[in-house]
Amino acid sequence: MADGPHISSAGTDGPRTGGKGAATLAGSWLTRGKDGRLTVYVPVDGGLSRWTEDRVGGPGWTGPEFFPVEGLTHLTVTQGADTYVHFLGRRERRSSEGRADVDIVHAIQYQTGRPVTEWRSLGNAHKDAAKAAVFGVPAAAVDSRGTVFVFARNAGGGLMLRREQKDGKWAPWQDLKGSRLADGPIPAATSAGTVEVAVPTQRGVQQWHQSAADGPLAAGQPMQMHALPGSGTALETAPGRVTYYWTDANMSGTVAYRAGAWPVALGGAPGDGAIAALRAPLDGFDCTVLAQRGAGGTLLVGVCGTEGEQNGVWWSDTTAECVGAPALALDAYGRVVVAVLGPDGAPRVARQEQGPGLTLSPRWQHL
Repeated sequence: MADGPHISSAGTDGPRTGGKGAATLAGSWLTRGKDGRLTVYVPVDGGLSRWTEDRVGGPGWTGPEFFPVEGLTHLTVTQGADTYVHFLGRRERRSSEGRADVDIVHAIQYQTGRPVTEWRSLGNAHKDAAKAAVFGVPAAAVDSRGTVFVFARNAGGGLMLRREQKDGKWAPWQDLKGSRLADGPIPAATSAGTVEVAVPTQRGVQQWHQSAADGPLAAGQPMQMHALPGSGTALETAPGRVTYYWTDANMSGTVAYRAGAWPVALGGAPGDGAIAALRAPLDGFDCTVLAQRGAGGTLLVGVCGTEGEQNGVWWSDTTAECVGAPALALDAYGRVVVAVLGPDGAPRVARQEQGPGLTLSPRWQHL
């Protein structure tokens, strides 16, 4: 891949790229702040690295800035409608007796380029040490009021929830029940103020949802379809309506599902990692852009009309080698931007070029 414009380096010294000790990355790790600038977040050995556009629309970036947090095994990034960026991590530390002490930690970035808050522990749903050691990977959604909902699988294969209260304090862990769940909850927040979550199971997909804002999450009927754990994402495709995208458990392609409709096969040639999804205006139409690491190890990008998947998804192979899950965002000028981690663990970004449809620049910026 060719080098892009010069990327300046600034901020606290720290590891530049992911390494053997870096946490697994998930969620929306490419975000746009209230000021319009984009930011990339990547876990590295011993903490988190951040790169930020030096001006609205780029093309220059500053970074990496390093924020230490020891012991992360997994990191997920999510952003609320207020543009605050939330970091949820699964942390594993060794006690003096050699036991693995596992907890969930949370930090926030309130404004683009500003410091990340202190990492605060949300604890573990289990008091028993053996069960606590296998507590699952967190995923999160932020409702329209800015309330954070954190989901994780418990040792018994059910789903746990910990959520903020109106006074800013955290409610205790709540058992939402369920059984035989896989790691990798797929949460979503809607513009109607509600939150829902879907989780792959050994028998299909289980879902919980709120019927009204601030209400309890109730379990729905299990969906008789099989999703590859860790592959899913959710996107609001109409007011209050969420579409889920995941890889079929047999690795036969990508699937779209909306409540009340049949699942739609989208094709593609998915590899490992989660799918990224974004709504974007293309040629005057409301479109959905999908991105995933293909079976050949390169980035695949698909485009379809929003909620028009049955009419076909147009996939293209960018030939850009990547690892893990890609991320998508719109920049301040409405251009699609995609971020990937290269084989060396370092982030790269490509931006939409002028012209019909969706054409990404062949010149990837190496951050």
